[in-house]
Amino acid sequence: MISANKISLHYGQRKLFSDVSIIFTPGNCYGLIGANGSGKSTFLKILSGDIDSTAGDIVLPKGKRVSYLKQDQFAYDEYPVLTTVIMGHKRLYDIMTEKDAIYAKEDFSDADGFRASELEIEFGELDGWSAESDASKLLCELDIPKEFHEKPMKQLEAGEKVRVLLAQALFGNPDVLLLDEPTNHLTVETSMWLEEFLCDFENTAIVVSHDRHFLNKVCTHIADIDYGKIKLYPGNYDFWFESSQLALKQRSESNKKIEAKRKEMQEFIARFSANASKSKQATSRKKILEKITIEDIGPSSRKYPYINFDQEREAGNNILEIENLAKSHDNQLMFKNFSFRVNKGDKIAFVGPGDLVKTTLFQVLAGETKPDSGHFKWGASVKQAYYPKDNTKYFNNVELSIVDWLRQYTDNNDESFIRGFLGRMLFSGEESSKKVKVLSGGEKVRCMFARMMVTLPNVLVMDEPTNHLDLESIESLNKGLEKFKGTLLFSSHDHRLLHTVANRIVEITPKGFIDRPDTTFDDYLANKDIRERLKKLY
Repeated sequence: MISANKISLHYGQRKLFSDVSIIFTPGNCYGLIGANGSGKSTFLKILSGDIDSTAGDIVLPKGKRVSYLKQDQFAYDEYPVLTTVIMGHKRLYDIMTEKDAIYAKEDFSDADGFRASELEIEFGELDGWSAESDASKLLCELDIPKEFHEKPMKQLEAGEKVRVLLAQALFGNPDVLLLDEPTNHLTVETSMWLEEFLCDFENTAIVVSHDRHFLNKVCTHIADIDYGKIKLYPGNYDFWFESSQLALKQRSESNKKIEAKRKEMQEFIARFSANASKSKQATSRKKILEKITIEDIGPSSRKYPYINFDQEREAGNNILEIENLAKSHDNQLMFKNFSFRVNKGDKIAFVGPGDLVKTTLFQVLAGETKPDSGHFKWGASVKQAYYPKDNTKYFNNVELSIVDWLRQYTDNNDESFIRGFLGRMLFSGEESSKKVKVLSGGEKVRCMFARMMVTLPNVLVMDEPTNHLDLESIESLNKGLEKFKGTLLFSSHDHRLLHTVANRIVEITPKGFIDRPDTTFDDYLANKDIRERLKKLY
């Protein structure tokens, strides 16, 4: 168990948290959510002891250990990979270091022998003899093969380092596990492994993630940061979202009788409780949901953008033809002999661990770079809008306000027309007068969506559109892409987006590709024949 007691944190005049008290208990996994900038990562750092709060304290029972997923990829560059993982259990690592120093002495004294004996006893109590094999097993399960285990961290790529740091956090069965965006740089298979790990984890886990599928799989509770407070809700992310939306709807229906509202809410809780039996966290979550009272549920103050891609006109049947396309990047082959036809109404998810492969393909199709060989042709009636993973060039060194920035991308100069699109993206009043160069990552993404929306496209090409977004914007984007009646080519690491939007799955690699029309993402993952074929393509 770990608890926060009247925690406050102030940065100058800004209050991030005010008088927060909350208890996290063993056997549960808590999803910590909140709008961008609300302090999710900061609160984890307070719980871990990495930073001090302005007031209040963190209470951890004596002898209990907190493990925290650190995102500093360079902190362990001089250490071997296996050692870096073991360092996640500080006391065990300190014992190993002290033991080695004692045994390396040339003038080994009686006092040294007595101290070594004490250390050996504690070493055994902490399962030290299995530490290296346990650490090695964790690394392998996180796609870090054995030939990497003795290498220094500095020889690993960024994604590999992140997975080693995740292994470090999970190592040694910590009493409290704090994970900040743990699915970053994980393959789908490794994310699924982590889901199973957390579902079986018997201690306390607190997770920050923008992956709604992940939160639904692993969480028994949602801890919502709102207005500097943290309120605990039973259930997973979907239960929090749907119940808060229902509570908001009921609050606006002022003429509805109290008893009718209560019955509606009770029916909702009963339905969700029944559905909970399908999840990995079934037993604990179902018991929690069955004990909920109506008063436990309240409306959220969150604001959701309205993302809706209308078409100026419907495209014809000829969308895109690709023949023998090939492209390399920095002397590394991305793809070759890629021949492909996009049909009207396709919503194609390009998936797989090779993010640069997908980005390069989209850049070619958007005309931002030329292929090495082969060609492609968009249909005459196609009006496409492209969302790049890196939007830097649209904002750097640009002195325009948001409203004037958006004005560049439409022939309709009606002020109300432009401000209407910005209002949908939560830029209203003085907000729309802000300079685009000072916007946050999430605000820039919303501007890019507005830019696409005003052009009224019938084909969308989107490369990782959920990056930098909060859960509210991701939820809105998901709905917008589900409703979109045109054709969509996209990549994403958001499991829910992939599953609910795509009707065709393509996994493209330098050695070839697999194309599965009329297939959902979950069906694709469940097909063992496809997984076996993919092993030969990587």
